[in-house]
Amino acid sequence: MLAGAFLFNLGQGVLRPTLPLYLREVFSANYRMVTAIPTVFGVGKWVASLPTGYLLDRLGRPLMVCGLLVIASSDVASVMTSTYGVFLGFRALAGVGWAMFGTVATTAMVDLPAVQRRGRAVSLLMMSETLGLLLGSAAGGWLYQGVGVASPFVFEAACMLAGAVLVGRWALRAAPRATAPRGSRDWRSLGAVLRTPGVLVMSLTNAVLTAVQTGVLVFLFPLYLANRGGMGPEAVGMVTSLSVFGRLLALWLGGSVSDRRGRMRVLIPGLLAYAALLGSLPFLTHPVGLGLWSLALGGAAGFVAALPTALIGDHVPPPLAGVAIGWLRTMTDSGQILGPLVMGGCADAVGLSAPFHLGAALLIATAWQCRRHARRMSAAGATGGSS
Repeated sequence: MLAGAFLFNLGQGVLRPTLPLYLREVFSANYRMVTAIPTVFGVGKWVASLPTGYLLDRLGRPLMVCGLLVIASSDVASVMTSTYGVFLGFRALAGVGWAMFGTVATTAMVDLPAVQRRGRAVSLLMMSETLGLLLGSAAGGWLYQGVGVASPFVFEAACMLAGAVLVGRWALRAAPRATAPRGSRDWRSLGAVLRTPGVLVMSLTNAVLTAVQTGVLVFLFPLYLANRGGMGPEAVGMVTSLSVFGRLLALWLGGSVSDRRGRMRVLIPGLLAYAALLGSLPFLTHPVGLGLWSLALGGAAGFVAALPTALIGDHVPPPLAGVAIGWLRTMTDSGQILGPLVMGGCADAVGLSAPFHLGAALLIATAWQCRRHARRMSAAGATGGSS
């Protein structure tokens, strides 16, 4: 399944940097038309994540294969249309396929009997995704220029088909999921998930992490490097790739350390360190310092990335794991949709440094909420023990 996740994100990585070029070439797209693509893609994910969690108990892991086939079909259909509105619809459909694959894959990784291995399992999944994105992003421009403007779509479709074949046999051979209680198959099971201690806090934490990642590091950090750091496109690409590399290095460390020392003991200081790095970045303009900060920011983001998912897996009963991960991914997609909108508006209204300070403030507030939750849980445990 990790190999399937790698292929999935390899195709995504090839398409990501070339999609704006394709839109300009085929549709003569302006900036608003370009930025509408990630929005509709995120909306497709947002709509499909929670329903996929419910369907997982009924249809099982073959849903993952269906998601890959939906994306492959959307890619082929995207290059066959010359109407921008129809193209948007196919990208939204690809978001639905992404949600189907991602929700089932994440649920499979957290659905482990051994709690002490769950953090590492989620980290491995994210490492496979990050490595695929890193290699795909590096190859996307070469494919676009050397093979043709439609080649990234074809390549992504081929990756999805290969991934479907790879994970299909595993999904069909996998033992059926434990039958959920009768009541857990209706919408009341979401209420049971939300009443589970830690689910709401970790869902909000994941949404904040995604909003900061997409709204600040993905969209605004390259602009900061160009405007404040005076870097050219080549240097901007190299410095931003250091962030991805740092994330890849730290993912395993965060999951492994949290398995040994506890999720909250690792998550809270990790969030505070992330906030300190993000808030101090606007004071840097030297290219060497920006490169080191980019590496450190990626490392801090990767260190805490797997922990909310692993913690939810620790506390939610296995029959409700699919619904819980569907809810978590819905909140994560909310952060992906709102993050660029809020951070971009903040940069326009106040200045390019403001989103970095706002992101740091959000991370500090999230760490405070996690601390409050940890204290409540400790107090409840002490009360239960004394009684």
